[in-house]
Amino acid sequence: MTLYGIIFYILAAVIVIATGLAITRRNLVHAVIYLIISFFGSAMLYFLFGAPLLAALEIIIYAGAIMVLFLFIIMMLRVDPTALRRPSLRHWLPAGILGIIYLAVAALVVITDPGSQATLKTAMARPRALGQFLFQRYWLSVEIISFLLLIALIGALYLARAFLKESREQSEGEL
Repeated sequence: MTLYGIIFYILAAVIVIATGLAITRRNLVHAVIYLIISFFGSAMLYFLFGAPLLAALEIIIYAGAIMVLFLFIIMMLRVDPTALRRPSLRHWLPAGILGIIYLAVAALVVITDPGSQATLKTAMARPRALGQFLFQRYWLSVEIISFLLLIALIGALYLARAFLKESREQSEGEL
């Protein structure tokens, strides 16, 4: 097994673990952080396979913009502040271990330059060619994904509005 094979399996394991932790967390902020860790791992895989543009887009769009959108939705839902108390070492340990693994793998990828001795043929594409490929062949998939994100945002707004209405009714009933 080559060094790149080992790096691939380490990244794949970290992505699966981080995604599993994101799904199983009760604290929504922790779930978003684990999802960001998963996105960074996916970006490192893109870089490892010779697609630095996709790696940058993964970090900018998903780990950046969409996760900020999720955090705004969480803030709009007004999560109970007692659930956001200061986490103990037990809560930080999985994120710390995954972060250390990422730093080690990222340093290994940067130091060894994956394009120099890769067993896979590196496919380089210019951003314009990639955009044309995506929007000519997969335009429907891109539109469906954007529509699903819009539906999720509308659903979160509806839930937040229903929560506010319910809390107002409770506060008026107590008076």
